Amino acid sequence: MITLYHAGYVTIEKPDVHFGRKNADFGQGFYTTDDPEFACRWVREKSGSDIIINRYELDESVLKIKTLERNSEWFEYIFANRRVKPDVFADYDLIIGPIANDTIYETFGIITSGFLSEEEAMKLLMVGDFSRQIVLKSEKAAEHLRFVSSEILGKEKIEISRKKYLEDNEKFQAEFAKAMKEFE
Repeated sequence: MITLYHAGYVTIEKPDVHFGRKNADFGQGFYTTDDPEFACRWVREKSGSDIIINRYELDESVLKIKTLERNSEWFEYIFANRRVKPDVFADYDLIIGPIANDTIYETFGIITSGFLSEEEAMKLLMVGDFSRQIVLKSEKAAEHLRFVSSEILGKEKIEISRKKYLEDNEKFQAEFAKAMKEFE
């Protein structure tokens, strides 16, 4: 049993794995994390809406799970999903793996332009902290997910999360710039 968190603007007791963007990192599915602090940092404020953190328990023992690491398989899977190619892991109930950093779009462009090799691009994608996403891809996964609670984030928690996000982003940008200089 694992505890999962989903951040958004509404309480979601029964998630729909077929809702959402098909061109997300791991394709269409219900995106969660096992890190409540990351869930708080990931969501953005929206005028007139509360930020809500939904908490779930998932019995993963009966699910077919694909776990990805930051490597070429992970990169190729995200690259294919961002281009809405057929899902090579469509027969899995749950996909677990790193969230792509904010420069993944630029990195895709750099690769296709021939400016960097795939090996150099992979080095760029390794920059930054590791945050894990856990995506429910099937009805079977949704059936084994139990809603526990939802919490409206207060202004203080939102400010703390926003500050942490900005600090993380500044650190990431510095590391990314350093990695790019190594390719010169």
